[in-house]
Amino acid sequence: MKITRQKHAKKHVGFYKYNFQVREPFQVLLDGTFCQAALRNKIQIREQLPGYLGGATQLCTTRCVLKELESLGKELYGAKLIAQRFQVRHCSHFEDPVSGSACLLSMIQDGNPHHYFIATQDQDLAKKVKKKPGVPLLFIIQNTIVLDKPSPKSLAFVQAVQANQLVPEHQKQSLKQLKEKEGLGKEEKEKRKRKRVGGPNPLSCLKKKKKVQETKQPPAAKKKRKRKRSRAKPQPVQQCAEA
Repeated sequence: MKITRQKHAKKHVGFYKYNFQVREPFQVLLDGTFCQAALRNKIQIREQLPGYLGGATQLCTTRCVLKELESLGKELYGAKLIAQRFQVRHCSHFEDPVSGSACLLSMIQDGNPHHYFIATQDQDLAKKVKKKPGVPLLFIIQNTIVLDKPSPKSLAFVQAVQANQLVPEHQKQSLKQLKEKEGLGKEEKEKRKRKRVGGPNPLSCLKKKKKVQETKQPPAAKKKRKRKRSRAKPQPVQQCAEA
């Protein structure tokens, strides 16, 4: 069962790597509900999650999530202690904190540029996350961490890109960075400089001339030279003298 679960996770991670440029270390944003479920089910998030996703992870949260856990009192004190161990990512609600779910949604706006995973037990938040393409979703079920399969929105986005042969912006940037890293960009620029842009062939622009059929005159008939026959002159017959 564990092997099958890890195979599915590897397959889903590969989908996000290939189509949405998700790279290690995986950025995982956690809310209070996920931390509370991990505490209840005795799950060691920091130790178990890298092995399940098959790569290094960075666990993080936001100020709004911490503020929400503080406001909920002693019942979520343990979840608050867990969340405080993670990196705190800056959000746009520094002066006016919002709910944890609203804050996490704001962190994945504009195409999820930081490639965040969202870890939550909030069903309402999970539904909203699934409406955004390219956002992996994590939750806890039956004492195990589960990476949800790609949402219909993510699948539809990938199919649209393949059908129109479009290159998303994040792939353009990654291709550009790879070219610069390998030094291919400089070679292409040098080739472009060397290659002169020539105009069209002037001969191809000329109008085709109509062929004038010249009437060939038959060659003058050679006059046949008549050969003159030299006739032998008749010799005079000598008359015999009369005896």
